Amino acid sequence: MSEQHPSEERIEDGSSPYFFEALTPSESGTTPHITHRRGLAALSPLLVFLLVYLGTALLARDFTKAPITVAFLLAGIYSVTITKGVSLSRRIRAFSKGAGTKNMMLMLWIFVLAGAFASSAKAMGSIDAAVDLTLRVLPPGMVLPGLFIAACFISLSIGTSVGTIVALVPVAAQLGDASGISVPLVTAVVAGGSFFGDNLSFISDTTIAATGTQNVEMKDKFRVNSFIVIPAAVIVLALYVWMGKDYAFEYQSRGGIDLVKVLPYIAVLVTAILGINVLGVLTLGLFLSGLIGIAQGSYDLLGWFDAMSTGILGMSELIIVTMLAGGLLEIIRANGGIDYIIRILSKYIRGKRGAELSIAGLVSLVNVCTANNTVAILTVGGVTKQISKRYGVDSRKAASLLDTFSCCIQGLLPYGAQMLIASGLAGVSPVVIIPNLYYSFALGIAGLLAVLFRYPRRFS
Repeated sequence: MSEQHPSEERIEDGSSPYFFEALTPSESGTTPHITHRRGLAALSPLLVFLLVYLGTALLARDFTKAPITVAFLLAGIYSVTITKGVSLSRRIRAFSKGAGTKNMMLMLWIFVLAGAFASSAKAMGSIDAAVDLTLRVLPPGMVLPGLFIAACFISLSIGTSVGTIVALVPVAAQLGDASGISVPLVTAVVAGGSFFGDNLSFISDTTIAATGTQNVEMKDKFRVNSFIVIPAAVIVLALYVWMGKDYAFEYQSRGGIDLVKVLPYIAVLVTAILGINVLGVLTLGLFLSGLIGIAQGSYDLLGWFDAMSTGILGMSELIIVTMLAGGLLEIIRANGGIDYIIRILSKYIRGKRGAELSIAGLVSLVNVCTANNTVAILTVGGVTKQISKRYGVDSRKAASLLDTFSCCIQGLLPYGAQMLIASGLAGVSPVVIIPNLYYSFALGIAGLLAVLFRYPRRFS
């Protein structure tokens, strides 16, 4: 048996922390020391990604036109190219290993089911029914708090801030005009509330990414997150009650309340909180949507299949990005990049509090650069897991911090998709909306307080 055979086995089962280096062990038999130069070189694929993504966005003057899949693809090709000392086939195998880990594949299946469920529920009128139900049950004298509650509930149900904004901002703008409230303010109320569900929903892609990268249960992350964000939401709600007490509106219903169409969302929320496996939860919601939609004539069997197909295809970019990011980060990890980041951060980290601040800072910085909170979580998820292990940070708290700070930053970016869509629907500039985003600011403050005061205690 050759001396290289054991190393090859370590490559296959992933037991070696640096399996590229395991192919060329030092004379002492230990993993060679990762030099400063090597660490910077290992991280250079991230620089390539940011240069391509940000460069394209700046040239186009529009972040929505930046090809994030192409940026990850070129960075991935570069990462494979610069890796030395092993054959091309092994480098490709390493990239594929990162793209196809069991946690990564679980996220992909969740994305597929979440897309199918969201699209089939939307096609049979669940979103319209949820909006109508929420706005009809609100007292007439609660424009601002009413819109905030509506945005929170709808985003929690459908798991997407963009979908909530698309559904509610046109209604909010009309209510603002009718009641004399500034359109930027009512738009900000909806946009802020939309991140409540984006941060907490069991079918949100940010929640899926945060829990998947940290290998924690969604219900556990939900419990930790609730302690952080619900107080912030309550304070903002009280502020809106005080601000909006002099305004009134009468919502013109689109018809009778159809509780049956809201049932899939309620079923998903309740079963997820009860701790049912997320794949089972989404499957239940999917079949409920199909049965109700077919029974009520919203679509036939082929129409339901078409809606599911549309939803799955709508997740295709996110699925591709997830796999490319996984492969890219595995190459970076194998070349010592993650260990290098941790060693640099270790100079400034002092215990769990410092580690948590580092996690919050990393995901916030990447989110500013990518303008995509899900991509930011996927990008720093591996580093976060290593930091958590080294400094004893609870994985549930780490997942919560990733989601909380990425949603906070995403909600405040004038070039983020949410702000661009909200401003377009309301007919105002993102710049005038941002100062009114009280919930996004409160979310960031709540996250910082949770780190500084080690809250909630049982997860710190």
